Amino acid sequence: MKKLINIILILFIFLFACKKEVNEEPPITKETGKIKFKFTHLLDGVPLQTDSIMYLNAAGNPYGIFDLMYFISNFKLYKSDGTIKLINEWKDINYVDFEIPPTLTWDVYDEIPAGEYDSISFVFGIPAEKNKSFMFVNYPEVNMMWPDVLGGGYHYMMINGKWKDSSGIANNFDFHLGIGQLYHSNATDCIDSIYAFVQNYFTVSLPGSAFTLLKDETKEIEIVMNIESWFKTPHSFNFNYWGANIMQLQPAMQVVKENGYDVFTIGTIKKI
Repeated sequence: MKKLINIILILFIFLFACKKEVNEEPPITKETGKIKFKFTHLLDGVPLQTDSIMYLNAAGNPYGIFDLMYFISNFKLYKSDGTIKLINEWKDINYVDFEIPPTLTWDVYDEIPAGEYDSISFVFGIPAEKNKSFMFVNYPEVNMMWPDVLGGGYHYMMINGKWKDSSGIANNFDFHLGIGQLYHSNATDCIDSIYAFVQNYFTVSLPGSAFTLLKDETKEIEIVMNIESWFKTPHSFNFNYWGANIMQLQPAMQVVKENGYDVFTIGTIKKI
């Protein structure tokens, strides 16, 4: 009997020790850091100035910009081992407004795995599956609504300003990009003749955007919009030809879309 009790006691001590050892294993933690995006807007290499007709585009149109706002979404970070980090834990659609300083920086909520990253890409505008009417109800994003009869959802970009025509007369312009329309007739003011919609969002891949993120580090990544590129590469955009309002002119929006691929570049990448 005494021998049996000793055996039971030994087994109890052994099981208790094993359980304690398992419970005392340290938790597995992931090594992560944070990133912050800073948005800078240059025109001909210098910071944008508004409310004055002081620029000249590639087509020879004198122009000035009064408002600049846009959406970018689906940010992806490409790791050197082939994995891709999609930024989407808090928000995946980011609004930028030149006149609203808080929108010029974005403190990304996601914890970003530490390591080496080869490049960054994002979607300019909002992909079709996400671009739904009334998903924004507060200022300022609500002001970006795109009319339902023209495709719905939200503008990808609004640049408002003035240009001087060939007679030297100043005209307002709305350089707006969003969902395009195809019409049965040449009368684009006849919405009943719309037979299809065109998604004009596009993916931007940023050259020179490689960076290394260490554990518990925060990196600030500057994304630069070179505004003059909207009007010159690969197509020279002429206000005298396209007119003041392009949001119902898919051929004009196609030109703007194709010009947009090289609009963005990387500025500084630094630890903060």
